[in-house]
Amino acid sequence: MSRPATMTWRVIAADAQPCHDHRSTEPDRPEGHHDRLRHSALAGGHSHPEIADYIERITATFEPYGGRFLVHGTQHEVKEGRWPGHVVVIAFPSMTDARTWWDSPAYQEIAPLRSRHIDGDIILVPGVPENYDPAGTAKAMREAMSGG
Repeated sequence: MSRPATMTWRVIAADAQPCHDHRSTEPDRPEGHHDRLRHSALAGGHSHPEIADYIERITATFEPYGGRFLVHGTQHEVKEGRWPGHVVVIAFPSMTDARTWWDSPAYQEIAPLRSRHIDGDIILVPGVPENYDPAGTAKAMREAMSGG
């Protein structure tokens, strides 16, 4: 069973300008990778009626692309650093599906309902397969550091 693709949106400050850079230098990941959209919004950013409209309508825009909420409307616990606001994670079957959803007329129609009231960054994040072993990443790092 493959794991979905993800995109991330993080609010950086109450007065920040949105930065919607959803470009990726990675090719589409093979089956078994999990990619998501993560969205963080400052507390109080959801107090406008247009945000409620956006929340009501977003599911219909991502379901045709295999998207589904993994995290929404829950509290998070910060263990290190700062993470203001809320977190939303939407999973997609692939990076292609996440990109296609983002660029879709249905999502682009409702995106201003959010962006007019919540500033943030949106990024696509390719995931790892279910059997991912970080030891391979550590090995590649050590080889790169040793020049070999």
